[in-house]
Amino acid sequence: MTDATIAAPTVAATPVKSALADIWKQFRVHKGGVAGLVVFIFILLAVYVGPYIHTVAPNAINVRERNQWPSLAHPFGTDNLGKDMLAQVLAGGRISLAVGITAMLLALFLGTLVGVLSGYFRRLDGPLMRLTDLFLALPLLPLLLVILMLFRDTLRAAFGPETGIFILIVFVIGITSWMHTARIVRGDVLTIKSQEFITAAKSSGMREYRIILRHILPNVLSSIMVSATLGIASAIITESALSFLGLGFPSDFPTWGRLLFDGANFLQLTPSRVLWPGLAISLTVLSVNYIGDAVRDALDPRALKS
Repeated sequence: MTDATIAAPTVAATPVKSALADIWKQFRVHKGGVAGLVVFIFILLAVYVGPYIHTVAPNAINVRERNQWPSLAHPFGTDNLGKDMLAQVLAGGRISLAVGITAMLLALFLGTLVGVLSGYFRRLDGPLMRLTDLFLALPLLPLLLVILMLFRDTLRAAFGPETGIFILIVFVIGITSWMHTARIVRGDVLTIKSQEFITAAKSSGMREYRIILRHILPNVLSSIMVSATLGIASAIITESALSFLGLGFPSDFPTWGRLLFDGANFLQLTPSRVLWPGLAISLTVLSVNYIGDAVRDALDPRALKS
């Protein structure tokens, strides 16, 4: 009995380790996904560790060194006020990634909630899907601009210029990005709900919320993870577009989109001002998209069985 008791945790842990090993094996087959993961990790390390190596303050003004091309002192050059572009790109990366990840989590929560409720409860399916269709039919960019114009000053006064804009942009992106996740999750829930183990759980008297938490959500996790990776890329692009239009963060609170907006007027004088933030956005979005493709293939049950 003692030996069985001691061996039990090892036996229980083996299937989990085996499943993770299979997923990682399938992920490694996708060369683009591996390359995307390497690039994304490099970007994360650069924006969070880089400021400890390149210690120049992003808002430090030095008019004597304005509009400089890349050099040893300023690897990415300087702007029209003499601010170091590398320091601004690193600081902007932290903000853009924070916006992308936070907005993705909000959109993922809303999409998963609507998708699960719509797929599992028949009486909620019609109203929730019509609500989803309504959001899909809305012109998102004009809607984003209207919401920002209406509530920007209010949130700035309540939480400060940086925090207020951060909350507003995350909220606006999150509530306009959940619809595709909801549709995907709903389709998976409709398929899983007809399986025999769900019928057995209902027959045993298990409550609805326990069935959802213990049986439905774990089986739609793969779709949620794929939506999460793609949601980060979409949120970063949306934030960059809003900042490029001048409706994002203030000029002394750099993001990649804001750096593009500020550097557009100096494109002929110092084109590197738009090159580096544009390259950072492109590499981040491209790497996250490749990671999403690799995660989707790795979590494909047909690939795991082969």
